[in-house]
Amino acid sequence: MADRHLAPDTPELRERWGSFEFSPEHKAKADKHIAKYPDGRQKSAVMALLDLAQRQVGEETDTQGWLPLPVMEYVAQYLDMPVIRVVEVATFYFMYNLVPVGKYHVQVCGTTPCMLRGSDDIITACKSRGMVKGGVSEDGLWTLTEVECMGNCATAPMVQINDDNYEDLTPERLDAVLDALAKGDTPKAGTQEPGRHTSEPSGGPTTLKEMVSENHDYRGEW
Repeated sequence: MADRHLAPDTPELRERWGSFEFSPEHKAKADKHIAKYPDGRQKSAVMALLDLAQRQVGEETDTQGWLPLPVMEYVAQYLDMPVIRVVEVATFYFMYNLVPVGKYHVQVCGTTPCMLRGSDDIITACKSRGMVKGGVSEDGLWTLTEVECMGNCATAPMVQINDDNYEDLTPERLDAVLDALAKGDTPKAGTQEPGRHTSEPSGGPTTLKEMVSENHDYRGEW
């Protein structure tokens, strides 16, 4: 599993990120999230603001984004809450990256259903492209992380890459997805099984077939 730790708080880190503040676009989104909560409860928006901050860091670094400590301090100040409370949230949820990552963060599910369906081969395929768990590949494109269940057991094995899931993978199908990303294309997200739409049985549904095209009423047939 992923090794969760903060990036060292160095002078270089402070020089690069000590003056971080939301861009006008992200500030407008942050204030919109804060407005969802009653007066005095603005701290409830911390998860949304951390996500916005991570995305802005990603835009500035051409990566998937991460949360340097000065950026978390900025979010704490923005919400008038102790820094440690913000750090607690950021370190608890895997959606937040605590160290620099590549342009594409490849998170491979290694829990039992995915493992039984070949996640070890998926990890091997990632490593064959120069990915290293918890690090950034030499070309700056990839960061590899093995994670717990991501809720796609019916379409295992799967990976999440930035904001998209790719399911029903084989090493060859994963390579096709990664090749497309490396070229700047946008591969089809979701299942990679030909003819499969979501998580219905491979080969199509075997029961309630009439529900495929319309909301069929079976009550008269039971």
